[in-house]
Amino acid sequence: MKKNRFNRLKKKFRYYDDSIDLEERVDILLSELRLKEKFRLLSGLNFSWWTTKPIRRLKIKRLGMTDGPIGVASHSSHFKKNTEFPCSKCLSSTWNRTLAYEYGLAIAKEVRDVGRHVLLGPGINIDRTPLNGRTFEYLSEDPYLTQEMAIPYVQGVQSQRIGACIKHYAANNQETNRFYVNVNVDERTLNEIYLKAYKGVVEKADPWVFMSCYNKINGTHGCENKELLRDTLMDKWGFNGFVVTDWFATRRISEPVKSLLAGLSLEMPLTLIYKLRFLKKAFKEGKFSEDDLNYVIRRLLRVMFLVGLFDSSDKVPKGERNTPEHQMLAKKIAEESIVLLKNDNNLLPLDINKVRKIAVLGPNAKKKMGKVLYGGAAAVHPPYEITPLQGLEEKSEGRIELINDPSSADVCIMFLGLNHSIGNDCENYDRKNLELPKKQIQLIKETVKKNPNVIVVLKNGSSIAMDEWIDLVPALVEAWYPGLEGGRAIANVLFGNVNPSGKLPITFPKKLSDSPAHKSHRTYPGDENVYYEEGLFVGYRHFDNEKIEPLFPFGFGLSYTSFEYSNCKLNGKMLTPEEELTISLEIKNTGEREGSEIVQMYLSDDECSVERPPKELRNFAKVNLQPGEKKVLSFKLTINDLTFYDINTHNWKYEPGIFTILIGSSSRNIHFEQKIELRE
Repeated sequence: MKKNRFNRLKKKFRYYDDSIDLEERVDILLSELRLKEKFRLLSGLNFSWWTTKPIRRLKIKRLGMTDGPIGVASHSSHFKKNTEFPCSKCLSSTWNRTLAYEYGLAIAKEVRDVGRHVLLGPGINIDRTPLNGRTFEYLSEDPYLTQEMAIPYVQGVQSQRIGACIKHYAANNQETNRFYVNVNVDERTLNEIYLKAYKGVVEKADPWVFMSCYNKINGTHGCENKELLRDTLMDKWGFNGFVVTDWFATRRISEPVKSLLAGLSLEMPLTLIYKLRFLKKAFKEGKFSEDDLNYVIRRLLRVMFLVGLFDSSDKVPKGERNTPEHQMLAKKIAEESIVLLKNDNNLLPLDINKVRKIAVLGPNAKKKMGKVLYGGAAAVHPPYEITPLQGLEEKSEGRIELINDPSSADVCIMFLGLNHSIGNDCENYDRKNLELPKKQIQLIKETVKKNPNVIVVLKNGSSIAMDEWIDLVPALVEAWYPGLEGGRAIANVLFGNVNPSGKLPITFPKKLSDSPAHKSHRTYPGDENVYYEEGLFVGYRHFDNEKIEPLFPFGFGLSYTSFEYSNCKLNGKMLTPEEELTISLEIKNTGEREGSEIVQMYLSDDECSVERPPKELRNFAKVNLQPGEKKVLSFKLTINDLTFYDINTHNWKYEPGIFTILIGSSSRNIHFEQKIELRE
């Protein structure tokens, strides 16, 4: 905003004066609004789909939103081309909190550059079923890992005065029937598994926006669920931002007053329940007061101030988009996210000086994933996208011949997996099965007959069953959807320029029936109702509790080097609610390559008055080591790590007793166990 014009606005409207305290500015503007104008602010601009309505009399500009969470979606940014960052599963596979912050910061700069103010992301729904079409948009099956990656992501976004919108609150864990399905989940499971990451992000990152879900939770839609919104999110956790609906989520709501009293500030993308005539009638009948209305409007106005709608342009961070820095960040995240799942006889990394011919096969070798609405709302249309084939061509140029005949190649690289078409990893649709398409399985079987040196590289956003072919191939790499620089990142890992360090944020089951959600039609997908009968036992918690061997466990990932864990010790054996303990260990790179290891700390309650999972992730650290280098890591343990949700007090509770601390390189590879006692 030009300086002279801004100064005139500041003289006429005091809330434009940024020297005044934020809350006072909100109060001033709120007092200036007429009742009808407040009603107008409750819903989106009908012809826009992505903005709120302006109030011209008071110079209230439109608040603009854009889809995320893996970049600025083209369909909500005037069809601009933007950096396609690696998918959320890539980010969580890095287990790197610093990268999560940089990821959020870079995306926020792109949001600012396209003239929007709120990013609709991150999505932090828990991965309950591997068939969920939007698993690639979410972070993990584990609430703690989800929380720890989402917190810096949100902080990075909001460092640029762009609002992060946490979605989809809550228990939106399937696409099948997602618009109306009623999730039946007990109170403890809801809080320990499906709400815990939301709570942690609110308390540690102060997000400015929440998006309510389409589905019902125990009989009530998310956008009118007072218990979830006002009672829990706002009053109990202290959320200060505003709640927006998922797009068109209010179309199944009949009583606008319920949503308003529940704390819903904004319905998008247009007016459905917050129609002027409905609101006027309900207000006249005394169904809600102006104080009730002010409660939700104040929250919306506050975010408008936070993102800079009432500030001069020099007080708002500058945006930038498609920069070399963002592209290199996308490549780094992709490189750190790649998970090496199998590497028999050290087939990888490939020696560029010895390999002469590589057969490149598979439908994902040259398939581009960045297209408008390809996969749904998260789709980003980038200015370019390096496919796996292009990455190999760049790496091999003048040195290695790329062919399509396995029988005459030194090694075969097969790029398989899924894509974003209907029935794969796609919004509005769940996958039909856990296996690769039959044609891909047949291609694997035919190829290994011609050449046993087969490397399978998967591009997908959720787990895949592999029993039919896993024993046939010596090397397996999980690349997820690695973004616009993915082809280069994959080539760097295959040839050893980058040592893979990613670890799985989800469990890979051997078969679908091993997954806890897939015990019956009642537990998934349900009809009008779906029942979370597995309770707390989601992901690795279920596999541990039922003693089921997964295909690949949560937290698993190989490296081109090796690591030695030693000298694990505690600074004490007892813990009280007021104290903390420190557990430390040494880790050494015993191989010949630089590499990074992700050290994971789990906790087990040896005896409790309620059933608890055999172990739960409570901390982790990623450490980079040169060959022969040794470092000391330490983790803090506090009373919060030992608590469980108590349905009698409706709050978190601890019980004195013995606990076991487990340190490992995955949920199934534990190197150390230490006992501690919790005392009153």
